[in-house]
Amino acid sequence: MTSSALPEGWQPAPSGYKHVVSVSIGSGKRDAREELEVLGQHFILERIGTDGDMGKAAALIVELDGKVDAFGLGGADLSVLAAGRAYTFREIRRMVAGAVKTPIVDGGGLKNTLERDAIYQLEGEIKWKSSKALMVSAVDRFGMAEALWGVGAEVVYGDLLFGLGLPIPIRTLAGLQNLARGILPFVTQLPFKWFYPTGKKQEESVLKNAGTKYFEWADVIAGDTHYIKRYAPARLKGKTILAQTLTPEDLDWMRSRGVEKLITTTPQTGNRIFATNVLEAFFVALAGKGRALEPEEYRSFIAQMGYKPNVVKL
Repeated sequence: MTSSALPEGWQPAPSGYKHVVSVSIGSGKRDAREELEVLGQHFILERIGTDGDMGKAAALIVELDGKVDAFGLGGADLSVLAAGRAYTFREIRRMVAGAVKTPIVDGGGLKNTLERDAIYQLEGEIKWKSSKALMVSAVDRFGMAEALWGVGAEVVYGDLLFGLGLPIPIRTLAGLQNLARGILPFVTQLPFKWFYPTGKKQEESVLKNAGTKYFEWADVIAGDTHYIKRYAPARLKGKTILAQTLTPEDLDWMRSRGVEKLITTTPQTGNRIFATNVLEAFFVALAGKGRALEPEEYRSFIAQMGYKPNVVKL
């Protein structure tokens, strides 16, 4: 008898509910399960972490395929859309191969719509043309990266600083585009954990790095929550953080560092601000088309829900 990869006590959604499950290779400590009703439809949104175990993540996907309405992929990107081209991570593609009946999305559709549009919507909150912004990792959030450049902020893209530990800030969108075209065909063929913290590494702090001084330089620190927490210095007094997935522990961490303002691009659902992959899978399940949606379809749902950036003064 084959043992289940599901958490002990796991339950499917009740009859009549749509069930969205984010399978994440991140820490299981961030797991959550929330119930909501949208447009007359009941939903269960759930996140299951595997602490960096890709084999367990693959087993979960196989076990739940056809039994849930949409998968989110957390803690990893299946592909990134950068400089007008999609690049797929070979290792992650193998991991999600068991999703045959149930569509799986990694948040990329909302990074290119919700997150991109959020930068422009924040013009009244942040004076971009007089602001300095550090984007800790940009090739995986190209929509936000392009928008920051488009609104006239002074930007440092930290992909080489934090991803490879090289003391080379990228200061132009053209430079980021050239980097993406140059390295992504090779990076996407290598083990994903070489470039992004998974499992317990998401809880580790690197207080000294090639990019540490740019945290001090920046007014706004944008991008992936795990990357921000991993590489941030001990004090972030007066800074604004622009991120997405957050737990109550993340908020406590930001307060302890002196962060002045938090802006999230995804809304709060129950006690949790879920990642873009969960919200994208939610839209896919709501649409019921059995596939990832087109940008205009995501924007239509975003407008129906009235989703806008959420500003919290800390």
